[in-house]
Amino acid sequence: MFRKLMVLMVSAVACHSAFAAREVHHFEVFVTIPSQAFYVIPADSGWIHREQQLPWNLVTSTLGSLRKYFDVKNEAGSIEARLEGRPYLSNGTDAHDIGLRVLFNGHVLNELTSSEVVSMSDAAPGKRVLLEIVPMPPVDGVYKPGNYFGSVNMMFNAVLPK
Repeated sequence: MFRKLMVLMVSAVACHSAFAAREVHHFEVFVTIPSQAFYVIPADSGWIHREQQLPWNLVTSTLGSLRKYFDVKNEAGSIEARLEGRPYLSNGTDAHDIGLRVLFNGHVLNELTSSEVVSMSDAAPGKRVLLEIVPMPPVDGVYKPGNYFGSVNMMFNAVLPK
């Protein structure tokens, strides 16, 4: 009798655990701790690794810009920047590409040459500056329908005084 009762209890426990609900959550955690001597980091880090949507105005059929702030500092000199490729949005048809003008602290960036974007006097104590990505209207003034995607890659350099 004891044996039968024991087998019955073990079976009940085994069946109960087979029906138990389970939830698993996975997420990644990271941190960037900048050097105190030089950094160029987003003021709000929540947007930089995510796709950003440019606003489309249905009434005027125009595309809006993206504006985000960066905290910058270089204790030893100024800060230069350049693009790591041509910035544009594409829907897969080259003729429909939408060029992007990239301004950092009011300075237009290009992919050919680095240019000073933060002076030594502004960079030494640190400053918050604006990144603005402005879509360039097509030559004919008409944006073509479609889903557009693109990337903007910027490189920043700490410049030492000469």
